[in-house]
Amino acid sequence: MKKIAFLAVAAFCTAAFLAYRYKAPEPRLLSADCYVSCFNGDVREQFRQEAVTPAFAAMHEQPLYYKLENATGEPVSFKAADGTPAMGYQIKSKHKTNNWILVIQEWWGLNDYIKRESETLARELGDVNVLALDLYDGKVAATPDSAMKLVRAVKTERLESIIKGAIAYSGAQAKIYAIGWCFGGMWSLQTALLAGNQAAGCVMYYGRPENDLSKLKTLHCDVIGFFGNKDKSPSPEMVTQFEHDMQGLGKKLTAYKYDAGHGFANPSNPSFNKEATEDAHKKAIAFLKAHLDSL
Repeated sequence: MKKIAFLAVAAFCTAAFLAYRYKAPEPRLLSADCYVSCFNGDVREQFRQEAVTPAFAAMHEQPLYYKLENATGEPVSFKAADGTPAMGYQIKSKHKTNNWILVIQEWWGLNDYIKRESETLARELGDVNVLALDLYDGKVAATPDSAMKLVRAVKTERLESIIKGAIAYSGAQAKIYAIGWCFGGMWSLQTALLAGNQAAGCVMYYGRPENDLSKLKTLHCDVIGFFGNKDKSPSPEMVTQFEHDMQGLGKKLTAYKYDAGHGFANPSNPSFNKEATEDAHKKAIAFLKAHLDSL
């Protein structure tokens, strides 16, 4: 009798555990307040932890297939700061110039969509060297699940090493401009910070702002940012805090906010907002032209 009772209790406990497991709520995006109070680490690691959650992946539906035609750029390799090989997609200026635009991928990787954006920048800006960085070392995601795996696998130290290598590859006299979207929007700002006094301009599309004031103090360039008021990562509250931080430090940030969601500038995204994208692109090009070194 005791054996039967024991088995009944065990069965009940197992059923209760399984019920909890399968009814547990889906992980949520971290709140703006939590990014300040829940972590002592840097924002890059904070974002990396969020970028592998189902809630974050839900904002990134599987992108539409896109193949770049009539490409003018070519694959290049350079040495990362850790001494290992790194890769990118480069469109060289027809004329010698110290203007270098480092293009930072979305969380999908260096796909043909990012290469197309690089081609557009080279065509519309003229005498610039455009280098789109391959932060996943040759890997590209086509689904949210595979993108989460790539983000989970890549280490912040490796990303920083590739970016530092690209800055060195550009040359000691290079004026560094950075542009990126989402994952790349955050790393666009980080690129400007890593470039030090070589930084000449930063464009960030819905990227995670830096919240460490000691790091923002070292920023040497103006920033223009494009954000969605329906976005959850970064949320409007995070963007407002970023504006406050930059203003308090005497840094120039021009932020544009649209009635749009995350990833609004990517035409393969179901949340694509054509009007907001066209306006943001026009403003980004004007910003870069105004800051390009004319020498």
